[in-house]
Amino acid sequence: MDDRYRGYDVLAKRGTLSWNDKTREVVDARIAAEMPDGVLTDRQLATLRRVKDRICPEFPGRPPTTTLALVVRKIAQDTSDGFRLAEMPGTAEAWRLGLDAIDAEALQRHGMPFAEIAEDEADAIFALVESGGTEAAEWASLPPRSFWQYRLVPDLVSAHWAQPQAWSAMGFGGPASPRGYVRLDANKRDPWEAVEHGDTPRFGWPRRSGGHR
Repeated sequence: MDDRYRGYDVLAKRGTLSWNDKTREVVDARIAAEMPDGVLTDRQLATLRRVKDRICPEFPGRPPTTTLALVVRKIAQDTSDGFRLAEMPGTAEAWRLGLDAIDAEALQRHGMPFAEIAEDEADAIFALVESGGTEAAEWASLPPRSFWQYRLVPDLVSAHWAQPQAWSAMGFGGPASPRGYVRLDANKRDPWEAVEHGDTPRFGWPRRSGGHR
């Protein structure tokens, strides 16, 4: 993964006016998240780790994320999203059933646990889950397409991209409260925002229609 914003670290503004105490508290908790014990079996955790690495890989040259820990914590807390499809079980049950089913699909097709199959084979199983083309009997009590669309992808992606390592890697300046963002037009940025490699910083007030500033 090419780091177009290498050298940029959103945490550099942690102590500035861009972040208030609540923002610092929330972000610090994400960075320090630890893996809860006893939530998943070793096999389920190995499967989840491989799933996470394929869908939400780490950012080279940057500190590791706590994505895995955040997802496992959500499973441990059985956190609801405020709604649930009638065909889907709760968060914790869905994840456990889904991880077992993904592993069973790998065993049936490749004779190996999901955590040990090749990358292209893992991605092919993802495509089957997404399309509903799975064959393992373990999917009988969990619709694969709904698990993919409403549980697996949203939980992983929301945990992964809510972290400062991700913000830095994509050049996002993160929260800005109470200071806020000022230069909102295309190709304009505030002085504390990231500059893409090879780009030239353009600060100042954006030009309005009629040529006035």
